[in-house]
This record gives sequence, C-alpha cells and structure tokens, in this order.
Amino acid sequence: MSSRTTSIGGVISLLGAFLASALVLGLLAAGLVMPAVGATGALARSGVDVFNELPSEFTTNPLAQTSRILAADGTVIATPQEQNRTIVPLDKIAPIMREAQIAIEDHRFYDHGGIDIQGTMRAVISNLRSGSSVGASSLTQQYVKISLQYSALNAGDKEAAAEAVKKDYMRKLKELKYAITLEKKLTKDEILQGYLNLVYYGDRAYGVEAAAQHYFSIPASKLSLSQAALLAGLTQNPGTTDPVNFPKKAIARRDVVLDRMHELGRITDKQWQDAKKRTLKQDMRVSQPKSTCLASPYPYWCDFIVNYALAMPQLGKTLEERKRTLYRGGVTITTTLDPKLQDYAQKEVTKKVPIGNSERIGAAAYVADPNTGQVKAFAQNTAYTVDKETKGKTGINWALDKKYGGSIGFQFGSTAKAFALVTAMESGMTTKSSIDAKGAGGNSQAVYTPKEWPGGMANCGPGGTWKVFNDSPFAGGKISLMEATAKSTNTAFVALAEKLGGCKVRDTMLRLGLHQADGEPVGRYAPQYILGASDVSPQGVAHAYGVLAADGKKCPMVAVTKITQNGKNIALPATKCAQVVEPDVVRATDKFLEFNMTHGSGIRNQLADGKRQSAGKTGTANNNNESWFVGYTPQLVTAVWVGTPYDPIDRVMKNIKVGGNFYPVMHGAAIAAPIWKAIMNKALDGQPMVDFKEPSSKLVSGDQVDVPSVTGMSVSQAIATLQAAGFSAGVGGTMSSSVQSGLVAGTSPYGKAPNGSFVTIYTSRGADRQQLPQPQTTVAPPAGGGGNTKPGKPGGKPTKPPGRG
Repeated sequence: MSSRTTSIGGVISLLGAFLASALVLGLLAAGLVMPAVGATGALARSGVDVFNELPSEFTTNPLAQTSRILAADGTVIATPQEQNRTIVPLDKIAPIMREAQIAIEDHRFYDHGGIDIQGTMRAVISNLRSGSSVGASSLTQQYVKISLQYSALNAGDKEAAAEAVKKDYMRKLKELKYAITLEKKLTKDEILQGYLNLVYYGDRAYGVEAAAQHYFSIPASKLSLSQAALLAGLTQNPGTTDPVNFPKKAIARRDVVLDRMHELGRITDKQWQDAKKRTLKQDMRVSQPKSTCLASPYPYWCDFIVNYALAMPQLGKTLEERKRTLYRGGVTITTTLDPKLQDYAQKEVTKKVPIGNSERIGAAAYVADPNTGQVKAFAQNTAYTVDKETKGKTGINWALDKKYGGSIGFQFGSTAKAFALVTAMESGMTTKSSIDAKGAGGNSQAVYTPKEWPGGMANCGPGGTWKVFNDSPFAGGKISLMEATAKSTNTAFVALAEKLGGCKVRDTMLRLGLHQADGEPVGRYAPQYILGASDVSPQGVAHAYGVLAADGKKCPMVAVTKITQNGKNIALPATKCAQVVEPDVVRATDKFLEFNMTHGSGIRNQLADGKRQSAGKTGTANNNNESWFVGYTPQLVTAVWVGTPYDPIDRVMKNIKVGGNFYPVMHGAAIAAPIWKAIMNKALDGQPMVDFKEPSSKLVSGDQVDVPSVTGMSVSQAIATLQAAGFSAGVGGTMSSSVQSGLVAGTSPYGKAPNGSFVTIYTSRGADRQQLPQPQTTVAPPAGGGGNTKPGKPGGKPTKPPGRG
C-alpha cells in the first residue's frame, strides 16, 4: 500500500511535467488534461498565457568559492569551505564521467532544447502502467532546480530554497521556462559543466572534482568507468547511497548506471562486465579535504585561524556574515606561521614529552615576535581530533586562550614574579635593592594573615591565613632582589608585594596584558598575582613577557598579515604597539631575569652556549602539577608549559618517567626549560646577537638623597623621621656609642642613599670601656640599600656589630 501511494505521488508529479511540456508546445486545450490533474482555474482559462507571463530571466549565482589559509611562506594550510567543492572546467572531467552522468540522467541531453518531451511522456505512461516512479526532468531542468535551491540557501532564504524543489505545477512551469532560457544563453557543454560542478555527491562532497578526490583520492580527470558510474548513480539520492556510509546501496546504484550505459551502447559487453566485478575496496581510497582542519598539516593552527577570522569585524558585521565570507567568499588569508619553526617546535615538544605518555603529562610551547606581536608557532604533544578526547588526542589547544580554541589555562607559578620586579623598579627600588622577608623551606613554612597586608591582600580580595613554602630554604632576614629572583624565594616576593602594595603589583600585570585564559583579569587573591595561582595560557604569558623583550612596548597579538578577496585587500585590524612601561624600568627588570639565566634556574639552558644574552624565569605551581619556562631575547619570546591537563588530576609530577628520563620533581628547569632552549636556538640560528640595553645609573644605584640624622632619637622617632624622608627603616642591632643606651646610635647607610631604600637602625648599648665616645660612625652599604654591610669605625673596614646574629 505504501509503495503504491509513493508511486501515485510520482505519477502526479510527472503529469505536472507533462502538462507543463504541453503548455510550452502550445498543445494544451482547456480541459484536455486539467480535469485529470486538478489544475487551477487560472491555468484552465489560459494555460499558454500563464506560461508566457512567467519570468524567463535566469541567472546562475557564483558558486561558493574556496577560501585559503596560507602560512607566512605562502604554503596552503587549509581551504575552509561550507561545502567541499572545487570547480573545474569540463576538459578536466573524464569523458567517461560525462557519459555516465548523461546516460543515467538525460541520455537525449545533446538532442533536446531543454525539455525532453519524449522522456516526459514515456515516464508518465510507464508510471501509470507499472506504479513505479521514473524521473522525467531533463539535465538542464535539474541544473535550474539545484541552482535555484543553492542560490536561496546561499542567501539564507530557507523558504525560497524549499520552494525551489516543491512538487508544484507553477514551480514546474517556472523551471521549464528557465531551462528554455538557459539553453539559449549557454552551450550544452557549459550547462553540463555547471551541473557537474554544482550537484551533490554525498558525504559532504559537492561537485565531481571534490567527490573524486574524497572517494578515490584522484582528480575527476582520472576517473575510471566503475568509479564514474558510482558517482553518477549518487545524484538521485546522495544522502542515502554514498559509498562511505551506504556501501551496498552505492554498488547497487553503480550497477544501474552501468546497465543503462550498456543498454544505450555507450560501453562494450566486456567493459560492462569488468566494471560490475569491481569492488569498493579496489576502487575507493577515501581522503578528507583540506577544507577541514583534520586534513590540514597544521590542524591546531587551522583551528586557531578559523576562530581568529570569525572574530574579525572586517569579514562581516555579524558572526553569520563572517562565516559566509570565510566559507563561501573565496578569501585568501595569509598568516604569520613559520612552518619550519612550527615543525621544529612540534618535534622538540613531543621528543621531551611523547604523545600519549603513560604519565598523562601534557606540554605546549608558544613562540612570538615581541616587537610586532606576530605569532610564529605553537605546538603540543597531542594529535588533533574533532571527536571525543582520548589518550593523546584532543581538539583543545593548550597553548592558546579559550576564545581561540584553547583551554581554561594553567597556574603559572613563579613566572608571575617578573611583574613584581617591574613594579619595584617603577617604585624607586634598584637592581641592588634588598627586601626583608620571612624564612621558610624544607618542612617549614611562613604564615601570613590579612593584618600583614595593609593595601595588599585585605583590600584586593578575600583574606585568610596564607602558608608559603620556599623551594630553596631561606632562614629569613634581608635578601637582595637579585638573589631572590635567582633562587625564586617565594617569601621574598610576598614581602616585596607587601612593601609595594599588592594591588599595585596586580595592576602592573594587567597593564602588561596578562589575563586568565578565559579572558577574565588575573585574580585579586594574593597568591594569584604574587605566586601565579591564576590559570593562564602560554599565549597570554608569552605576550606579557614580550613587553619586557620589546623595551616596554605592548604589541597586540597578530596572526594574520593579509586578507584578499577577488584580488582586493581587506583592511586588517589596527595593531599599533603602545609604550606601557618606561624603557629604563624594563631594562632594569631584564637584569634580574638575565641574572637568573646565568646564576639561577636558567643556568643550564643559556642560548648558543652562553654566547647569546637571554632572560627568563621558571615557574612551578599547583602542588607540582604545572611547570613553566618563559624567556626571551630582544628578538623573540617563547613560553613553554609542561603539566597535567587531564581531569581528574590524580597525581603530582614527582618521581615520574617521561620520554625515557626520570624526574624526582618536575620543576620548570626539568623539561620546560630545555624545550625552550631548543626552540629558541633554532629560531634564532643565523640571527644577529642582540644584547639587552643597559639601564640608567638611577635604577642601578638609585637617586642619591640625604639620609636624615637620627642619632640620639628613640627608635620610633627615628623610623618616623626616615619614613617621612621617603625611606623604609627597621632596627638591625646594637653598637657601642656615647649615645645613651637604647637610643639610636647610627644608621646604615648614612649621609646619602638611594631614594626609597631601606635604612637599618642601630641602637646604642653604651660606650665600651676602652673606646672613647665618637659621633655617628656608620658606613653606607653598597648602593641600592643592601643591608649586608655593617657599621664599623670611621674610615675603617666594616665589621659585624656585636650582638647582631
């Protein structure tokens, strides 16, 4: 019953076609056919007039053009398309393919004028007799119908697209008239070429070239008889007969085409028999087009550029407009990718941290030019997938911010300390400055409360007790910022942030462009901005450190250098660099991170065997689950992360074996730093050796100002006086003096000292029995306020004051 119902529908449709054909020939007499098909009154009154009044102008809209994404050297990375289609001329399509398509669709194609009256009448009679559903549209009519549908979809008009294929007599009349018009404007070969490039062949393959490449990995010009017959058979029901998803149905349709070609005498008996013996396994070799990132040689980069482009207002005001431009507009996008550096970065990352390693350790690297903001490469130890994440496979790009296809980020640990150093240099401290900090290390820890954070933790965010460890034990007391950087002494940087004001350090971080990987600002809780407990991406850290490499200039991230469409350039977003830190401040900050390379955690990973100056900082965070190395030269900046990206995080990175090497502790210098060194050496090979610029004497020695004389004052009076003069101060011990015991006997430094430096106060314990009373006799420490030089006799060698532990 159901099959009979279906065939009746086919008969009615064919009767409509027959009716329309009769109208075209002027053969319709009112009432001759109409009662049988229930025609409308208008058609009954004057069918020929209705046909003549229909529009006849038919224009074919350009097919969606292939867009291209290029690397910096011009090589093709991907060809994003909404439809996998490659347009080719007819002479690039195998003659046997043309024969097969015509045989199954319209074997009198080259004989009629757009309407096959004989075929229509034959189909009507056949369907009435057998109850089957035989097609009647000419190939030209099919081309018109598909073109109308395509044009409507391309314009986003779903209603018009449905109207283009609706089983309706008026629609059929329009289609026939358009077909006649088209036959007058185009040659048969031009119509066939348009049809073969437009028609859908199933499994996301549009047009014969894309279908040949997808199913057989060959161009359409190389199709064999069995392959051509298989493709020609798909156009009737491409969604249910393609050979990838419906192999048995595809073979059955192929054989129908071969039978038809044999019946028409287009192929010999032997060709017919040999082709029907061919199996799909013999003919097929499925390949994915570069229109998907899966098939790109750089899939993560492809995915990045797609996300980047879809956020560019230059490609359209709305997301839908930008999608149409990218996938249909034939744009060529030239990117900043350096393929050679990308390949090398990928090699180094996966060599140190293999894909799918048993420890479930992830790694990613990001390389950029700090002076332009251009992204040069990024890599990670996974294979790209669009399916569910499995071992060693993910579609998430760990190197990038979330908006570009990245993750929600990873804690960046002590790489955060660079921003406190910038703040210190802006606040009047120098490269020789010191800080007084709590001790911690081994099994001991320093404990901080909100009361210790006026202007810091209490005002910036939630309070609470905060316990801080040091990786290298520190007994407590005064430590130079240079040493604290090289040893990455956490308590020293907590003390520094407390001295400077925590909010001020965080503001510096934001000013240099650092943000969380999800786009939100770095957190306000003290551990987040002092010791890197916020989740960021290698991309974010690299560009923020790039400000230090570029003499204080912040350059927006740039991934695209040129976009063209139809031979014309599309304007790109403005990418002007801005001076966000004074060059002198940056040059002083560089000195700390240079010192770290020669005396600290970077000492084993200096560039070019120590011949090339570099600056950098390790980072370890989240209970040893994340490790980093971020470093730079004046020409290049690279951030490397090694950590635990998979949920749940069920272990810490201690006592593990990765890439054939055992690591007791996975700190930043273990794997991240060697990867950084290898990538940087490769990228800078052959480039000039460029040294960092020297800071002014002001930031090395400080502005020398008078230290107020506080001899004879009480300790509280002395501290107030020194603070009023712009110094910080504290008691450092006692010394023999004629001054009354307990009052201030002297300071270190005295006379002149760098503005804002720390002044150590020494109280009097009275005069020694054999020592004559003397005036204030303290000796200034080295410029910069270091508190290691102790008071002594005037003009003599400094000595350790008695009673000072």
